Amino acid sequence: MRAFITSAIGVTCSAALVLPNAAPAGAAPDTSAIAATEAADPAEVPGSTQSLPLSPLPDASERATDAPSGTAEANAVQGLPRRDVHPFSLVGVVWDDADVELHGVVEVRTRAVGSRHWSDWQDLETHNAEHAADPGSAERDSGTVRGSTAPLWVGNCDGVEVRVIPEAPAVDDRATARVPLPEGLRLELVDPGEDPQQSPVAGIDEGDVQAAGAEFVGLASGSGGRRLATSLQAPLQGAVPTSLQASGQDRVLPALSKAQTEAESEAAAGVAPGSKPYIGPRPTIVTRKGWGADEKLREKGFVYTKSVKAAFIHHSATGNKYTCSQAPSVLRGIYRYHVKSSGWRDIGYNFAVDKCGNIYEGRAGGVTKAVQGAHTLGFNTNSMGIAVLGTFSTSDPPAAAVNAIAKLTAWKLGLFGADPSSRTTLVSGGGNRFKKGKKVKLNVISGHRDGFATECPGTRLYKKLGSARTSSAHLQGR
Repeated sequence: MRAFITSAIGVTCSAALVLPNAAPAGAAPDTSAIAATEAADPAEVPGSTQSLPLSPLPDASERATDAPSGTAEANAVQGLPRRDVHPFSLVGVVWDDADVELHGVVEVRTRAVGSRHWSDWQDLETHNAEHAADPGSAERDSGTVRGSTAPLWVGNCDGVEVRVIPEAPAVDDRATARVPLPEGLRLELVDPGEDPQQSPVAGIDEGDVQAAGAEFVGLASGSGGRRLATSLQAPLQGAVPTSLQASGQDRVLPALSKAQTEAESEAAAGVAPGSKPYIGPRPTIVTRKGWGADEKLREKGFVYTKSVKAAFIHHSATGNKYTCSQAPSVLRGIYRYHVKSSGWRDIGYNFAVDKCGNIYEGRAGGVTKAVQGAHTLGFNTNSMGIAVLGTFSTSDPPAAAVNAIAKLTAWKLGLFGADPSSRTTLVSGGGNRFKKGKKVKLNVISGHRDGFATECPGTRLYKKLGSARTSSAHLQGR
C-alpha cells in the first residue's frame, strides 16, 4: 500500500508468500547478480538470497519528472535496470539503518520463468517497522537489524526491475529537494528452495476444509457453544496425510483431546488433576521441521518471557493466490527474509495459519513455551503473534482460518491461564500508539492494530476476532 494510507489508518502489516522455484529456461543472469548471490549448499540451508545494490536512476521514472530530484544521490530516484537474475519468488528492499524510515515509493516489475512478458509495476509496502523486536531489546540492538520494506510474493521469476522514488516535499516548492532516501538501499530476491521432503499439507482439498470450517464460525453460547467445543476439532483432523501423522512428532504435532491436553499440562506443571480445567484441546501443528526450516539460518538459543497473556492476530497482506500445499515454501521465504535480509534472530511470528486452517510453528523455542517474537512492535513481551497468510482488508478470511485462530488460542492461552474472552494489561515497549512504559488494557485476543497504528490484520479479519474470542473460550470450556 502507498504511504498515504498511513495518514488515515497507520501502516500495513505484511509478510511474504513464496512459491517453490524451478530452474530458469535458458536464462542468462547478469554477472553482478551472480556475484551477489548467497551460495546455497543443498546439504545445508535450502534456498538462497540475491542482494543487489541500488544506484541512482536519473531518467528511470516518468513519475519523478514533475518534481525536482535534487542534486545529491540520496535525493535521486534509485533502482536497478531491467535484468536477468537467478530464479526467485520473493522481493523486498532493505537499507542500513533500521531507525530510518523510507519516505517514498518502491515499485518492482518482474518476468516469470519461461516468459518474455513483464508484469505491471507493483508497489512494495515501505512502512514495515511495526513488525520488529521491541526498542531496547537485545534482538533490536544486535547491530544486524536493517530497515526493510514488506516483502512481496511475485511467483517464480527470473527477471526484475526496481525503482525507488523519493517522496516530494509537503510544500510545492520547485526549489526544494526531495526527501532523502535511506543509505545502503539493496534489492533482496529470495528463493525459498525446494521442499526438503513431502509437504505436510500436500493433497488437502481446500474446498472441503473451508466448507467444514464454515459450520462453526461465530457459534454463540449454550448448546451451540458445547457443540462447537466438540466439533471444531473435526475439520482439520484429516488435513494432514496419514503417512505424516504416523511419522512422529518431528514433523507434525498431533492433536490431543481436551482431557489429554489438560492431563499433559497438569503433569508438566506438577499439579493435581483437575487443577487446570480451562485449556482447549491441542490442535494439530506442523512443526518447523515439517515446513522445512533449516535451524542453521537462525541464531542459536532462545529468548523467553514470563507468560503469554495475549495473542496478536496479523495478516500477511500479500494476496490470497496461493495453495495450502505451498505454505511450507511461504514460511521458508518469510523465515529467510526476516533473518538474512532484515537481520532478525528468527522468523518474527510465533505461529502461522494458512487459508485451509492448518497451523504452523513459527519462531523456535518450543510451542508450549512463552517464546518472545518480533511481531508487534512494543508488545512482544508476554504475548504471541499469529500470522494468517493472505490479505483481508477487503476479502473475508476463510472460515477455516478463523477457526484455527480459535483452536490455537484456546490451547496456547489456556496453558497460561488466559481467558480468550477477557481483557489483560500489557506494558508497552514503545511504539507509535503507546509510549514506552505505558500500561495498556487490551483484549486477550487482539488485532495488531490494537497495539500499533496499522491497518493489520485487515478490516475483514479484524471483524472476525469477536467470533474467534467466543469460539476460543468455548473450546476452553468456559
